This record gives sequence, structure tokens and C-alpha cells, in this order.
Amino acid sequence: MTERITCNADLEEGMAALAALHPHWRAIIDRTGLPPLRLREGGLTGLAGIIVSQQLSVASARAVWNRFESVFVPLTPERLLAATDDDMRLSGLSRPKQRTLLALAAALAEKRLTFEALEGMSPEEVHAEMTAISGIGPWTADVYLLFCLGHRDGFAAGDLAIQEAARHAFALTARPKPAELAAMAEAWRPWRGVAARLLWAYYAVLKRREGINA
Repeated sequence: MTERITCNADLEEGMAALAALHPHWRAIIDRTGLPPLRLREGGLTGLAGIIVSQQLSVASARAVWNRFESVFVPLTPERLLAATDDDMRLSGLSRPKQRTLLALAAALAEKRLTFEALEGMSPEEVHAEMTAISGIGPWTADVYLLFCLGHRDGFAAGDLAIQEAARHAFALTARPKPAELAAMAEAWRPWRGVAARLLWAYYAVLKRREGINA
């Protein structure tokens, strides 16, 4: 059994496994159907894209990324570390995101982080490696794990949309805190990556069809 989600067949295998665990999953799948794969490029480009787009609308993230990418050519740790104040101003990045990307570039240049090593690690090991870098938090590590590495057992317990979807889907009295949702998700191993995609898709269904207070 693969440890990576690379195609719709992998999603379908995970969905079948989750549906066998609990009737709530069958109800979720009935509403969502097959969720999007949402796979994206990994490495520095992929992680920088996650950092740049965080807390921005899709349109704003695309605009900032285009500006950033036009300044940092080629996108390498060395180019980032050589950035001038003008480079950073032209990139359109906020100061916190500038600091995070510089910390990431330093970690890569000093070999404290290698993307190749992440590919063979467990979700917990990836978290530890990535969050050791200043400015990279659990959500960023989760998104990289899920969509750049495609790890089948990645999860994002701190994501508000996933929390809200779980509250509705599992008839919880309140939105679960990250630790509570992480504990729930233990039962969904080794397919937490599919569970996360289904809950994101379920959140989208709820917003579109019913409206929710997220």
C-alpha cells in the first residue's frame, strides 16, 4: 500500500477505508463525492508558495506570488539570502513573510533542512523538521505534507475549515480544538490525508448549500 496520494485511485482507496470505519464518513462522502487531489509542486517553490499565499484570498495570493516570482529569478536559497531592501519591497511580501522566507533560505543553505529528506519522513518528523524554522508553523507544515509531499497520513488539525466541517459532520457540540481533532483523527490513520481532503470538501458543500458560521 502506497504512503503517497498521487491519483484518484488512491483517494478512492482511502475513502473506502474511512467509510468502513464509521457511518458518518459514508454520509460525508455522499455529500462530497471524490474530493480534489490538490497536489502541487514541492521543494522551495512549493513551500514558498504556501508561505506567500497564507492568509490571503486566492486572487491576492496569485498577484503577490507573480510579483515575488518576477523578482526572485531564479528562486534559490542563495538568491533569497542576497535580497536587497528594494527586492523585498518589489516582491510585495509582508515583513513577517520576508523573515520566514529568509529563515527558510538560511536553513536550506546550511543544510539544516533538505526537501529530499522530508520525503522519507513520517508526518510527525516532517512537522518537527519544518517547524524548527522560525516563522513556519504547524499549518504550513501540514499543507506542505498534504499537497507537496502527498503523504496519505498528513492532516491539518489546526485548520479552521476542517474543524468546522468535523463539528457538523460528527455532530459535535462545539468546534474541536486542534488537540481534540488530532485525537479524533488517530482513528483515521493511515488515511488522514484523505480525511482532510474530504473535510475540506465537506466544508465547501456546507458553505455553498447551507451557510455556516465559521
